[in-house]
Amino acid sequence: MDVTLATPEKQEHILADAVSLAATGRRPNVQGLGLEKTGVEIHHGAIVVDEHHRTAVPHIFAVGDVTGRVNLTPVAIKEGRIFADTEFGNKPGLMSHAIVPTAVFTTPEMGTVGMTEEQAKAKYGEENIKIYRSRFRPMYYTIPGMEARTLMKLVVHQPTDKVLGAHMVGDAAAEIIQGAAIAVQMGATKADFDATIAIHPSSAEEFVTMR
Repeated sequence: MDVTLATPEKQEHILADAVSLAATGRRPNVQGLGLEKTGVEIHHGAIVVDEHHRTAVPHIFAVGDVTGRVNLTPVAIKEGRIFADTEFGNKPGLMSHAIVPTAVFTTPEMGTVGMTEEQAKAKYGEENIKIYRSRFRPMYYTIPGMEARTLMKLVVHQPTDKVLGAHMVGDAAAEIIQGAAIAVQMGATKADFDATIAIHPSSAEEFVTMR
């Protein structure tokens, strides 16, 4: 394939059999907006806003990646809708960035929502956090004898039994985590997960059968 490598300084064409992409992050694109002529505050290249998306200039608002908070399209859309409803629809609301499900569409696929093990222990203390893990070979790979593995983890706050985070590496991780995100968003407990009937045989059933 013919691949074009482009930077602001130059452009280069190369021929390749395969291309590997390394995602190294993104930077807010605030150039050319004339912000230097306003009182809008910039920190680490991003526009600083409060919980209502208001900048340091009361009549200027910002949502999405330019704020450098959670750089995901669904988050930007949600922020925009909440802002519009609050300012123009007489339906005030606040955007929470605490529980945002995300996925990395690699091989194997990764999905996550809520607190990581490290974040939970730092906030609540290691003695108050219990980790449930499941490592297994999905049935899809068992019969042909393939060694593909799946990892799942639940992060639970022991005093309240609340599930603080759900994480997965394996096939369909994004699809499965999207469902788990509803439970985490609603404040489900480990007992709620345990009381849910499993779909067998599936990888997703591991989230409700961990003991």
